[in-house]
Amino acid sequence: MIKRFTLALTVAALMAGCSSGVKLDDVPVEDKNATSTMGGAGSGANSGNTAQSGVAGVNLGQSASDAAGPVGVSRIVYFDYDSYVIKPEFQSLIEAHSRFIKAAPGRKVMIEGHTDERGGREYNLALGQKRAEAVRRSLALLGVPDSQMEAVSFGKEKPAVQGNNESAYAQNRRAELSYR
Repeated sequence: MIKRFTLALTVAALMAGCSSGVKLDDVPVEDKNATSTMGGAGSGANSGNTAQSGVAGVNLGQSASDAAGPVGVSRIVYFDYDSYVIKPEFQSLIEAHSRFIKAAPGRKVMIEGHTDERGGREYNLALGQKRAEAVRRSLALLGVPDSQMEAVSFGKEKPAVQGNNESAYAQNRRAELSYR
């Protein structure tokens, strides 16, 4: 009986250690300017600032140009086969994005690492993460705070181009910067 109790406590402690990283104490953002889509005249699915579904759009507090990144600068860094080394030709792109991110402390960037279809799923997820982290580290060296960046990997799951040739593979070996 004591062994079962000890085992149960051990399992409970392990489960608590594996809990989610979601911050439950953070207060959710509340839009005080939202308009109701329920009842009243003119509140149909296509009225006002609502989508066809009748759900009001969300204003994230940033303009469309902020979401796209710096004007005239690509958001994609391409990599060589089986590599996560950033090529010198992408240094100016990374510098432009670092200036753009640092200009607004509330701005956040998601760095998505991708691979071509060659290789196993786990290997490609790891390689995609290394590519995203390489771009994140480059931005950090240029003064971008970690709190404004997140690096994730999609491996080979979201190809930019379909195809089984070197041209398609080269376009899929990338890290993309997207602003939130």
